[in-house]
Amino acid sequence: MKKIIALIMAGAMTLSLCACGGAAPAQGAGASGDTIRIGVFEPSTGDSASGGKKEILGMQFANSETPTVEVGGKTYNVELVMADNGSSADKAPSAASELVGKDVALVLGSYGSGVSMAGGPKFEEAGLAAIGVTCTNPNVTAGNDYYFRICFLDNFQADVLANFAMDKFSAKKAYCLGENGNEYDQGLVAFFKQVFEAAGGEVITDSFPTNNSDFTSYLNKAKSEGADVIFTPVSIAYAKQIMEQASSLGIDIPFLGSDTLDDNMVLEATKGTNLQLYVSTFYQEGGSEAFDKGIKDYIKHNSNAMTANGGNDTISAVTAMGYDAYYVALEAIKAAGSPDKGAIKAAIPGVKYDGVSGSIAFDAVGDAVRDTAYIKTADTASGTWAFEKVQTGSSK
Repeated sequence: MKKIIALIMAGAMTLSLCACGGAAPAQGAGASGDTIRIGVFEPSTGDSASGGKKEILGMQFANSETPTVEVGGKTYNVELVMADNGSSADKAPSAASELVGKDVALVLGSYGSGVSMAGGPKFEEAGLAAIGVTCTNPNVTAGNDYYFRICFLDNFQADVLANFAMDKFSAKKAYCLGENGNEYDQGLVAFFKQVFEAAGGEVITDSFPTNNSDFTSYLNKAKSEGADVIFTPVSIAYAKQIMEQASSLGIDIPFLGSDTLDDNMVLEATKGTNLQLYVSTFYQEGGSEAFDKGIKDYIKHNSNAMTANGGNDTISAVTAMGYDAYYVALEAIKAAGSPDKGAIKAAIPGVKYDGVSGSIAFDAVGDAVRDTAYIKTADTASGTWAFEKVQTGSSK
C-alpha cells in the first residue's frame, strides 16, 4: 500500500482523505465487443467547467488521431465515456459511480483536486484505475492505490512560484488569497507560505467565502499592507473576477497564479489592462510544433471544439495534458495486453511515455516523475501568453 504523504505545513492546515481498505474488488471487462471504453471524469459545468472542457478537448483530439488500440492481436475501437463531476466535491462521487456503472476500463481526470479526492474512493472500491491529468494536490494519490497522475504536485508548484517571486521581484511580503474550504487553493497557499517564510519573507493570508463575487476589500488590503506580490491559486471563474476588479482598482502589484489561471478566459480579463500576471503551468505553445498545428487545425474546423476552447485557438496547457493522458492510457492498455481493468491497473506503474508536455513515468506512490514547470505571463497588449522561463526542481 502507498504511504500517506506527510504534509509539512507548519500547522497551517489539515487535509484528509478516507481510503477504503480490504481486498480489491473483482476485475471487470472494461470492454464490449470490439470497443474499449475510457471514462472521462471532468467538470463540464460549474466553476471549473472552462478548464475541464479544455482538458477533455485534448483527449478528444488524441482520440480523433488514434481511435483504435491493438491488444493481443485484436484491434479495438476506443470510446470516451463522459461523466460531469460538476466542479463540486458533492457531485463528484455520483459522477465517479456513473463511470463505474458504465464498465469503463480506466478513467482519465479530473481537472480539479477536490473532485478527484472526492471521487477517488469510488474508483478504489470498484478496482478501477484513474489517471489524474492536472489534479495537483498531493492527497489525490495518497492512500489510494488506484489513483495515478501525470502532472507535477502543488508542493513543487508552490515552491516554483515562491522562488520566482523572490527572484523576479525581490519580494519580501506576499498576500495570499484562496477560497475558504477549497483543498486546492488552501493547499497551495500553505505550501507557498512555508517556502516564502522559510526564505525570510512575510506572508498575509485571507480566505473568501464560496460564491463570493466582490474582491475589493481583499485587493485593497493587499495594497494597504504593502504586499510585493499577490498569490491567488483560485478557480478560473474567481480569477476572472479578481483580474477585472484589480484592473478597475488600479492594482499594480504583480499577481502570481497556479495552473488553474492558465486559461484564455483569465487571459482575456487582463487584455488592455496594466495588470501583471504570471502563472505556473504544464505546457507553452511552441513546445511541440506538430501538436500545436494539429490541435489548432482541430479547433478551427470543429465548432464544438472552438466553443469548448473559449472561442479562439489559444492552446491551454491542460489541453496538452489531456492529450498526453489519452496516450498514456493507450500505453497502459497495450502493456496490460487485455482490456481487463485489473490488468490495466497493474500495468500503469511501468508505463513510460514521451508526451508533448514532457517525459512521463510514475513513482511508487503513483505520481508523475516531473521536475519542470513553465512560467508565462499575460501580454496585456496582445491578449496572448508570453513565455517567461522554465523552472526546474524536485517535484516531490
